[in-house]
Amino acid sequence: MNITRFPSQIRPDELPSVVLAYIGDAVYELAVREYLVGRGLLNVNKLHREAVRHVRASTQARIFHALEGRLTDAEQAVIRRGRNAKSGHAPRGNSVVEYRESTGFESLVGYLYLKKEWDRLEGIFALARQVIEREF
Repeated sequence: MNITRFPSQIRPDELPSVVLAYIGDAVYELAVREYLVGRGLLNVNKLHREAVRHVRASTQARIFHALEGRLTDAEQAVIRRGRNAKSGHAPRGNSVVEYRESTGFESLVGYLYLKKEWDRLEGIFALARQVIEREF
């Protein structure tokens, strides 16, 4: 299976926000893991702890805010839809606002991934790394 190929009938613009967030969550988690291993972290316990700091809702909410003024109109629409989506379950350990903002961020990541906008996605990940490095 080639993970960068999807059937042509998948249209990210037509997918529900929670589906985009579902994809975006996995894509972002993988990008974080790859980044951490690339930085030389090789202890699995340390990798897990560091990855959790990167992907938790409160961190993603900060990334969500850092994206303000940097998105196209289409990207703003996707992130807004994701933020406003009802996922069907309550957040664990985070405020509802942080949880919704993190869902908006994940929706954007899923959208860009499914649209195969690799350069734009890498730019978003670079901004995320800057936010995280500044915070921690």
